[in-house]
Amino acid sequence: MATVQNKDIQKKEAALKALEFVKDGMLLGLGTGSTATFFVEALGERVKAGLNVIGVPTSERTGQLATSLGIKVSDLSTYPRLDLTVDGADEVELDSLNLIKGLGGALLREKIVAKSSKRMIVIVDESKLVTKLASHVPVPVEIVPFGFESTLGRITTLGGAPRLRPGEDGKPYVTDGGHYIADCAFKPIDDGRELSQQLKLVVGVVETGLFIGIAKSVIVAKSTGIEVLTRK
Repeated sequence: MATVQNKDIQKKEAALKALEFVKDGMLLGLGTGSTATFFVEALGERVKAGLNVIGVPTSERTGQLATSLGIKVSDLSTYPRLDLTVDGADEVELDSLNLIKGLGGALLREKIVAKSSKRMIVIVDESKLVTKLASHVPVPVEIVPFGFESTLGRITTLGGAPRLRPGEDGKPYVTDGGHYIADCAFKPIDDGRELSQQLKLVVGVVETGLFIGIAKSVIVAKSTGIEVLTRK
């Protein structure tokens, strides 16, 4: 089993590979999470060396990191169509390249930015690859705070076991958009598209961490080297 240090090395290798797809003048979606952080840091080094790009961050903390590294940041109001988004994932389904995202707490903004991009490249270490989604992680679901108990109950009827994500202060975790996140344990998912649609029909659900048909390519860092998976 890969150690934390080895996983970090693999994440950094995937991030560096993703930089090869970045061209001068691009409008970039900047993801959230540990692997995306490696990409933003590497991008900052390229910017210092003269690369000219504008980043649209998917979270406040990514925006703060990018700004601290000298990367120009903006938003979708100014640039509604992006060239490329680079982000991590919590699970990648091998056959479809469908994803689970949101353990980093930014799934709604991540999906908005990804859907506003011509292309989304996902960077992961090999531990994130699965044959079926929800094999190892829950499905994060962003919900409105009002009446959240009822929303959790309705999610339960779909076969999930939702748990409200706690924040550092012991109160519910609050996203940048002011919502709560329910981490929903499902059995390995046979049809991610169908489950995503069912969840989004639940009153009180804002968005799900199921990213279906969005990723065009996945860069996987393995102990044997880098592999690039492309959706057909």
